[in-house]
Amino acid sequence: MTVPRRPLSPASRRATQAVAALGAAALLLTGCGSDDGSDNASSDKGGSASAGTRTIKDATGTAVKVPAHPKRIVTLTQEDLDAVLALGVKPVGITNGQGLDKPPAYLAGKVKGIDVVGNLLQPVMDKVVAAKPDLILAGDMQDEQVLKQLREITPATVVTMAPTDDWKLTLRGIGNAVGELPKANKVISDHKRAAKAAGKKLGANKGAEVSIVRWNPDGPSWMENKQFASGVALEMGLKRPKNQNKDGNAHTPSLSLEKINEIDGDWLFLSTLTSDGEKALKDVQKKPAYKDLGAVKKKHVVTVNGSVWSTRGGPLAADEVMNDISEALTKK
Repeated sequence: MTVPRRPLSPASRRATQAVAALGAAALLLTGCGSDDGSDNASSDKGGSASAGTRTIKDATGTAVKVPAHPKRIVTLTQEDLDAVLALGVKPVGITNGQGLDKPPAYLAGKVKGIDVVGNLLQPVMDKVVAAKPDLILAGDMQDEQVLKQLREITPATVVTMAPTDDWKLTLRGIGNAVGELPKANKVISDHKRAAKAAGKKLGANKGAEVSIVRWNPDGPSWMENKQFASGVALEMGLKRPKNQNKDGNAHTPSLSLEKINEIDGDWLFLSTLTSDGEKALKDVQKKPAYKDLGAVKKKHVVTVNGSVWSTRGGPLAADEVMNDISEALTKK
């Protein structure tokens, strides 16, 4: 199994093991920030926060001093961007979306006029400097050299995601970092209520089995239950096909044509991330093995946006997934 989205080098993979052990606990600690802006998990020397700053722990367990009220935030992943926008915070610098050379389409209307400082987890340092950040949200950045450069720009550089963290845990950590933890908790509560309500409106498709698949150049891979889009579907009361009912947070390795039946379900949601993936999908759609899938015969195949469905997610992306499912399953 591979962690969804970003492939790791062997060195990064070793670092990931240590990060994963600390990640969830660390971000839960960041959720302990009090309403007055102090942080119960850690503090400045002398036992209290200095004027205008707080000390939090990021997703790696590292203590980071951040502004009590950050004004100039740079986000290095679309998940960080999604989160701050959902919290009502407008950053001064962002990166392009996953697999894109522009910001993700579902957020485009909310980021007009904001400077792009690089691609996903690949900041152009001169552009970051020009944004004059007082807080950098560095996503799941694992490159220590890049982190060092970012911390030279501002020590308030926060790794917001550990490899196994879900979007809700990440949102709470980001909410604490930007001083909006109560709002983060409300966003999560509102989402849970909305997902439950949407699931009740699915009529004959209520409780249907949904297969969630990303088509790669070398074949399809289905998503485990704790992967972002799968989690949204389960919150709506939907089910996964029996062979996909696995509790991990990854995509499976790409399947061969001989195993394509593993992606079948009452409904099949398909996404791609690259033009090569799109081409591979079009080629397979002409073959009998694909045409024999139950979902294909019932015309229950829905093409969705991979730059939303195949990410680690956020509250605004969760709304997109929920809307896509609701539209498809209630369409007459």
